[in-house]
Amino acid sequence: MHNAMRKGLLAAGVMSAMAALPAWAAKDAVIAVGSNFTTLDPYDANDTLSQAVAKSFYQGLFGFDKEMKLTNVLAESYQASPDGLTYTIKLRSGIKFQDGTDFNAEAVKVNLERASNPDNHLKRYNLFKYIATTEAVDPTTVKITLKQPFSAFINNLAHPAAAMISPTALKKYGKEIGFHPVGTGPYELVTWNQTDFVKVKKWDGYWKKGYPKLDSITWRPVVDNNTRAAMLQTGEANFAFPIPFEQAKLLEKNAKLKVVTSPSIMQRYISLNVTQKPFDNPKVREALEYAINREALTKVAFAGYATPATGIVPPSIDFAQRYPAIQYNPAKARELLKEAGYPNGFETTLWSSHNHSTAQKVLQFTQQQLAQVGVKVKVTAMDAGQRAAEVESKAQKESGVRMFYTGWSASTGEADWALTPLFATTSWPPAIFNTAFYSNPQVDKDLADALKTTDRERKASLYKDAQDKIWNDHPWIPLVVEQLVSANTASLTGFYVMPDTSFSFDEADLK
Repeated sequence: MHNAMRKGLLAAGVMSAMAALPAWAAKDAVIAVGSNFTTLDPYDANDTLSQAVAKSFYQGLFGFDKEMKLTNVLAESYQASPDGLTYTIKLRSGIKFQDGTDFNAEAVKVNLERASNPDNHLKRYNLFKYIATTEAVDPTTVKITLKQPFSAFINNLAHPAAAMISPTALKKYGKEIGFHPVGTGPYELVTWNQTDFVKVKKWDGYWKKGYPKLDSITWRPVVDNNTRAAMLQTGEANFAFPIPFEQAKLLEKNAKLKVVTSPSIMQRYISLNVTQKPFDNPKVREALEYAINREALTKVAFAGYATPATGIVPPSIDFAQRYPAIQYNPAKARELLKEAGYPNGFETTLWSSHNHSTAQKVLQFTQQQLAQVGVKVKVTAMDAGQRAAEVESKAQKESGVRMFYTGWSASTGEADWALTPLFATTSWPPAIFNTAFYSNPQVDKDLADALKTTDRERKASLYKDAQDKIWNDHPWIPLVVEQLVSANTASLTGFYVMPDTSFSFDEADLK
């Protein structure tokens, strides 16, 4: 009796210990990322990271693979009319949203009508503004008619913003949908602690049988680069991006970790508010371009994992133009400032769209470089909330933006999305992200005409003219195109960074 009791107590103890095991003992991947998330509504996010996390629960009709090649997701196929005005899309059947609502043509219609309605003031409206009508022909056929020919339209539908949200959830939550995501994706939301993490868990009703392979993913914003790297080494994280460039070589020596370097379409630049003194003077703007040593910047802030910008569009984007390298020439910078009426320089502010360690290094380096030509700069590194409040939501007359360090990746892989959101007059905040408040009628015309033609040579000519004019107007200080450096534990497979700095984790698994 005594032995039987001991065995019973021992078994109970083992069962109790098993019950007490933390949830992360299952296949829970912890992903350490560089900043907070602004919203879980992809249509209303200006940052790629928020859209990347939203891919946990959302899918679009189309997507991209890791080489940025177009893939079918919720769509099976599409056909474009010869005049480029009508797109007929065939949908996969038998798919449900996580709340039990059917995914069908009517759901696509609800989403695209919401996205293309300017009254909704969604941050990604510009991707969908050319949609005239969306018609549900039958449950698996959608017919989209555009206001004008637009050869990059399917690329726009493959952008991470173009997610399919449950119409039932949209009706229920309205403008609060960003806190209550309901999609067709592999995971469903468990918790969003806005200062600490987003946790998602496997959705058992997912339409791809055998997926997802993970039980859950915890997305954890970690601003400090060194902390992110340390979490990998201690096992607190399975994946980290971005990896501090200066630590990549060190992490490569750890047999339990894998460091991955991949090409990017992430352009880093400083926009100059051309509507405000002294940046309304083109000579001042040109002077600042000569004041920064890009070769040194790639070493100081990026540990060599970047290349000096050769234009305003990254080389791997379709229709990108290359220009001669901007030489570091502080004497020329001082000369131009003198000609502009600022022989002793001036004082201004430089904001950054992120506050992680690499961004802070860029700010400090720029501050030191500009000081050498008499320009005194007060720097502020912003978190996602500050950026949304101070930069993205304020119109030109109330904007405090002067110099703004940020980055842009054209997630459609085409020049329109690398140029229009950043240089068109219609893209001034709060509409989108032209933080230079740049306006050139000929550039606007070139960009508009390029969307109307299906002739590739004509389109290339128009994009070249637009880029030539922007390059010569100097609304930016183009800096570098980043390489992407991520690292993961050897136990995590199938998780990688896309060229636009979003993530692919369809095949993610923990061994």
